[in-house]
Amino acid sequence: MRKNILVFIVLTTIVFLPVCKKEAKIESQVQVKYPVTKKVDHVDDYFGTKVEDPYHWLEDENAEEVKEWVEEQNKVTFAYLENIPFREKIRQRVTEVYNYPRYSSPFRAGEYYFFYKNDGLQNQSVIYIQKGLDGKPEVFIDPNKLSPDGTIRIGLVGFSNDNRYVAYSRSEAGSDWQELKVMEVESRKELSDHIQWVKFSGTSWHGNGFYYSGYDEPEEGQKLTARNKFQKIFYHKLGDSQEKDTLIYEDKDHPFRYKGVSVTEDEKYMFLSISEGTHGNELYYRDLSLKNMEFQPLIKGFEFDSYVIDNAGDKFLVYTNMDAPNYKVILMDPQNPGIENWQTIVPEKPEVLRSANTVGGYMFCSYLKDAYTQVYQYDLTGKLVRGIELPTLGTAGGFYGKKEDKITFYTFNSFTFPPTIYKYDLASGKSEVFHKTEVKFNPEDYVAKQVFYSSKDGTKIPMFIVHKKGLKLNGNNPTYLYAYGGFNISLLPSFSPTNIVLLENGCIYAQPNLRGGGEYGEEWHKAGMLLNKQNVFDDFIAAAEYLIKEKYTSKDKLAIAGGSNGGLLVGACMTQRPDLYKVALPAVGVMDMLRYHKFTVGWGWVVEYGSSDEEEYFKNLYCYSPLHNIKEGISYPATLVTTADHDDRVVPAHSFKFISTLQENHIGKNPVLIRIETRSGHGASSTTKRIEEISDKFAFMFYNMGININY
Repeated sequence: MRKNILVFIVLTTIVFLPVCKKEAKIESQVQVKYPVTKKVDHVDDYFGTKVEDPYHWLEDENAEEVKEWVEEQNKVTFAYLENIPFREKIRQRVTEVYNYPRYSSPFRAGEYYFFYKNDGLQNQSVIYIQKGLDGKPEVFIDPNKLSPDGTIRIGLVGFSNDNRYVAYSRSEAGSDWQELKVMEVESRKELSDHIQWVKFSGTSWHGNGFYYSGYDEPEEGQKLTARNKFQKIFYHKLGDSQEKDTLIYEDKDHPFRYKGVSVTEDEKYMFLSISEGTHGNELYYRDLSLKNMEFQPLIKGFEFDSYVIDNAGDKFLVYTNMDAPNYKVILMDPQNPGIENWQTIVPEKPEVLRSANTVGGYMFCSYLKDAYTQVYQYDLTGKLVRGIELPTLGTAGGFYGKKEDKITFYTFNSFTFPPTIYKYDLASGKSEVFHKTEVKFNPEDYVAKQVFYSSKDGTKIPMFIVHKKGLKLNGNNPTYLYAYGGFNISLLPSFSPTNIVLLENGCIYAQPNLRGGGEYGEEWHKAGMLLNKQNVFDDFIAAAEYLIKEKYTSKDKLAIAGGSNGGLLVGACMTQRPDLYKVALPAVGVMDMLRYHKFTVGWGWVVEYGSSDEEEYFKNLYCYSPLHNIKEGISYPATLVTTADHDDRVVPAHSFKFISTLQENHIGKNPVLIRIETRSGHGASSTTKRIEEISDKFAFMFYNMGININY
C-alpha cells in the first residue's frame, strides 16, 4: 500500500528577465595539462577474459593518495573553468532565475496542514505548519539552521494515526544514509527517539510506534562504499532506544534484497514487499488484529511489480503489471489470493497506468499518453466518475489523502507552464488554483513540441523539443540533449528554471523518451534492459542524428547530458560515437559495468543490467561499459564529468576511473575534465551547490561550442 508521500519534490518556477546575447567565436582555449595518474598492475579474469584495471586503486575513498588525486584533478578543472570569460555571468544568471518562492502541495494531518517552501535561494526547503487552510503558516522545521553549509536535509516520513506525532528523516552531505527522529506536532518538541543506519525507508505507524527498514552499522570507514546487506524490518516503540526495537522480519539466506512494509489507515493490515532489485517484487500481508500471525503470501516471484493501494474492508485493491504490462487495478481476497480469483477493477489500457491512489472513498488513476499525464477518478468498484481536465499537455502529480478527506491537491506543470497547485473537490470534480507562482516569464515566447523519430531498428521514439519561437533551422543552434533510459523511469514534461538560461541564449532543449523507461509500460522497459541495453544507446544516438538531419543543430553545437543511469548513457554513447557530439556531460554515471554491483546498493541494479558474475551478461556488459570502451588515439568530445565525495549510490570511483582512462587515451584539443564536489551526493546537497554545478556545466558547454555569452 502506498500511503501519503510526505517527502515532496519541490517543483520549480523562475523569474524571467529579458537579456541581450551576442555570439562571437572564441578563437582559442587554454591547452589543458592533466595530472599524472599512476597505473598499478591489476587484472581480473572473467571467464577466461583478462581485463586490466590499472586505476583500481582509485576505488579506495579513504586512501590519502586518492584524496591527493581528487585535489589535483579539481585544481586543473577549476583553473580551466575560471578561464571561461562568461562563467561568472552565467552563475549570476542561474542564481537570478533560481531566486523565486517554490511550494509543495499541502498535506493534512488532523487539523493541521503541512507544506514545504523555499524562499528562493535557501539551501533547503523549510517545512511549514498551519491550522486549517486559512491558518497562518509557521515554521515547523528549518533544515537551514542545522548546518553551516546547508547540506542537512529533512523530510517528514510518517504521521501517527492520531496525528499527534510525526517521524522525520535527517540526512547529511547528500548521503543516502538517514537518521529517523520523532516530533510532537502540537508542541513541536523533539522526542528522545533516534534511529540510525536507515536507507530507502519511510515509517508505517501502528499503535504507539512504527515499522521501518534498517541495516546493520557498516564497518568503520566503509559507510559510503561497502555493500549494504541484510536489510531488516523493525518495530520501534516511542520512548525506547534503538537497541530495544523489535525485529519483525529478516532473511539470512538472501543478503541482497530490499524489504519494506506499510500499514493500512485503519491499522488492520500490514504489507511486506520484498524485491531483489529496482523492479519486481513479492508481496505478503499480516492481519495485525491476530496475534503472532506470520506473513502470508499474496504474490510470489520477482518478475512483476505490485503494491496494495488500499484495503476495501477485508479485500485488497492492488496495482499490478502481472498479466498486464501496462498495469491494472484488481481486487484480491487474501484468503484466496491466486490470480484466478482476482476481480478486475480497472482493466489494462493501451496507455500505461503510472500510479493509482485512494482518497476520500475514490481512486485516482494517472496514465501516460505519449509521456503526457491523463488522470481519471473512479469509485472503489471501478466505475468511472470523471476524467480530470488539465490545463494543457503536461505532468500532474498528487491526489493523495485519507478516507475522510473531501478535497485533495495536485500540482501541474510543463516545459512552458510553471508549476501550479490545484485544490480538487472530490464530489464535484471542480479544480481551482490554490497557489500559482508569480513568474515574470512569457510562455508565448517559446514553443514546446513532440516529434517521433526512428531508432536503428526502426522503433519510433518520442522526443520533446523546446526552443524560442522563430528559431531558424539552419543547423547552427546550440542544443542540449538530455535523457535517462532505464529503470522504468519516465521523463515527463517539466518546468525548469535552469533550462531558461539555455533557451534565452538560443539553445534548444531536447528530451527523448528512450526505451528502458516507463513511458509505454513494462514492454518498453524490457526493450532497454539486460541484453537489450544497446537499444537505449541506439535510441539516443538516433536522437542526435535526427536533430542534425533536421537542421536543429550540428555535431559542433550538440551537447549530450544525463545523470546516474543517464551518466552511463552519455558515457556509452560518447565512446560508441565520439564523432557525433561536441560536448559530453556525464553526471554521477555508472561507468564500470563489470564492478558496479560490488558497492553500496549496486547489487540492486543487477535485475536491470545483469552481472559480470554470469558469463552471458559479462560479455554484454563488456561490450558497452564506458570505462572499458575508451580507445587509444581517439578524439573524444569536450567532457566534463561530475561526481561528489558523498555519493554512496553510484560511488565516485566510477567517475574517477573513467576520467583517468579518458585522459590517458584521448587525443586532440577538447578538454576532458572531472569536477568533484565536496559534501554532496548523488544529487546536489544544497541549492548553492546545485547552482554552482549547473553554472559550470553551461559555461563549459558554451565555451567549447565557441559561443560567447554576454548578459
